Amino acid sequence: MSRNTNQIEKPKGPIMNADRLAVEWLRCQRRRVGVLAIALTVCGAIGLVPQIVKSDVVVVAVAQGLRTGDLKGKPVLNEKNERIGTIDDLIIGKDRVLFGILQVGGFLGIGSHFVAVPYQSLQIDEAPTKIVLPGASKEVLKNLPEFKYHA
Repeated sequence: MSRNTNQIEKPKGPIMNADRLAVEWLRCQRRRVGVLAIALTVCGAIGLVPQIVKSDVVVVAVAQGLRTGDLKGKPVLNEKNERIGTIDDLIIGKDRVLFGILQVGGFLGIGSHFVAVPYQSLQIDEAPTKIVLPGASKEVLKNLPEFKYHA
């Protein structure tokens, strides 16, 4: 039998299956890229272009900050070292201003009420073991408008 040397023999067996898998995998990848390109084009057309968020935050410095859990329940003193209230919570206003919610008046939580003071007015040491509200007294805080949590 004479053999035609001009024709290349097609591989048979496992090699042929591997080639088919590779070709199918490439086709699948091309489809994925095509679908992604279409999705990005549509998103761009309607103004939903994905943006890369760039942050200049120094995470090491942030990690050394105060946690709200470390402040809740801590006594608040005035500059005369008199206890004038307790930190109940911290709240961020809609204008992104931070407030300390203090529980003032009463005895063991009975007869007390809450007031909001700007967080910047609180002087907090690094531990935090001492929180001071300069110029405050129990009477001044009792006369502030009562803060009520919304439901």
